[in-house]
Amino acid sequence: MAARTSPTERQKRLGAEVRKMRTSAGMSAESAAALLGVDRGKISHIESGVRAISPERLRTLACNCGCRDERYVDALADMARPGRRGWWDKYRGTLPQGLLDIAELEAHAVGMRAAYTVHIPGLLQTSDHALTVFRAVLPPLPEHEVALRLAHRAERQQVLDGDNTPAFVGIVHEAALRMRFGGREVVRTQLEHLLKKSEQSNVTLKVITFEAGTFPGAGLTVLYAEGPVPELDTVQTDNSHGPDFLHADGQLAKYRAHLDWMERMALSPTASRDFIRSIANDL
Repeated sequence: MAARTSPTERQKRLGAEVRKMRTSAGMSAESAAALLGVDRGKISHIESGVRAISPERLRTLACNCGCRDERYVDALADMARPGRRGWWDKYRGTLPQGLLDIAELEAHAVGMRAAYTVHIPGLLQTSDHALTVFRAVLPPLPEHEVALRLAHRAERQQVLDGDNTPAFVGIVHEAALRMRFGGREVVRTQLEHLLKKSEQSNVTLKVITFEAGTFPGAGLTVLYAEGPVPELDTVQTDNSHGPDFLHADGQLAKYRAHLDWMERMALSPTASRDFIRSIANDL
């Protein structure tokens, strides 16, 4: 199989898990290459996500590395299965890779927790709110790219609708609810949309009020995506240069603690809806 010029975040994650499995077992790259019948260079490419590994070879490696966690190995084999394309692939070459990686992460998550201080969660934004956000960037985006991002955002949001949807917990600070992105009418419509989405059985919305005080990571935008097994959980954070994806054990533990703290500070879902409604009524 030809080498990939730009592996996706999911492909790089699979490679990282292959490397972790091999090094945890004390197996050298040369021994892994001999076991799988490939040259030494291909092992490096597999572990960086540049080349694919077949599910069969992955299971062979897991067996010889003494990995006995069947659920973990099955999840990795599923990640290695070829021929899968997602709806986001049609945007490849027209939108930044990071946006496509976020969509793929959400599509494969079995559960999500997100925390926002200034912005409304992307999966819960109205098109007018999103339009305001996409137009407030430097350098300014051309209108055709704004339209592409709006279309991509709308398709991303479908992950919360339909059958077998992941559970989504959105923790939103009062500041985000009071930001006048787009003006009074856009804000009112956005808040009404939040109320509607919060009634879905798979969506939980919790508000942190100004009075709640301080909490860790107050300026961060964080998405914690649960994988099919805990070892494959991923944290995604937003930055001015684009999204970052984190999955080291210590990083996952840190952001779980952050989100746990924020949830404890937040209003209950019912009180959160009442709070959002009161803000909307004051507009």
